[in-house]
Amino acid sequence: MKLLKDCFYLWGQTPMSHHAGNNYKLPGINRMDTAEGCDFFGIDRTFRVAMATGPVPPFDMESQKLKHLKEVVWAAIGSGSVLRNNEGLGDLPEVLRQAEIFPNISGAILDDFFNSVEGFKLNGKIARHPVENVEKMRDLLHGFPLRKLDLWLVLYTYQLDFAISDYLGLFDKVTLWTWNGCDLADWRRNFEKTRKMLPDTPLYAGCYMWDYGDRKPLPLSAMKRQLADYRQALLQGEIKGVILCSNCIADIGLDTVEYTRTWLQAHGEEEVIP
Repeated sequence: MKLLKDCFYLWGQTPMSHHAGNNYKLPGINRMDTAEGCDFFGIDRTFRVAMATGPVPPFDMESQKLKHLKEVVWAAIGSGSVLRNNEGLGDLPEVLRQAEIFPNISGAILDDFFNSVEGFKLNGKIARHPVENVEKMRDLLHGFPLRKLDLWLVLYTYQLDFAISDYLGLFDKVTLWTWNGCDLADWRRNFEKTRKMLPDTPLYAGCYMWDYGDRKPLPLSAMKRQLADYRQALLQGEIKGVILCSNCIADIGLDTVEYTRTWLQAHGEEEVIP
């Protein structure tokens, strides 16, 4: 038996990193870290993703804070603002070192990997790394001697028509994110399009609680519809999980956050298809 709450992850980043430069026009002050965010929402799985504000290797201190969780996925290259990881293997060697120390680390994720509306410079390339680099990352994760580690991908719905087919088959799990809140109404269509592209890959839904694309609050009505869509997909076994973004906005007074927390308390014990 698997419960709905066991399918939820937190997108974990350094406090105030989303407020940096105030590009997203976020209110308030964010002090909640990743571990506190998981406790706040009542979930025990997270992604830990570096941004320009950190962290930088070694990651021991951050992994130590998360050692009580059931599952931690570290970012291998960080967000698009982490320009130091746009070549080689990025932070993957450090992630593998962390996995030797902390048994709850289950894999690595490539965040902001393809061309982005955020405008991160890729010098005309479609992706931050060539296919051969991703193949090396996958092989190192799969060949990890203590256990098989998964390679995850962040994919935005606006990237579904990009020429990325050479990459998609390299990932064990894919997370699908809707950047602009106004596009949430098209989630079902975009999900079905993604499923046709990736018929056998486990899919996870990224869940924003702020409209980052349009830099404004996400209407509560859109939040309710989003969670209802994801719940239905979980109950039907169409997706394997949902990722809440993030601890960086969980303590700044958003009604969408409080609704999500209450919603999880109401639905968290429901059984879902494994």
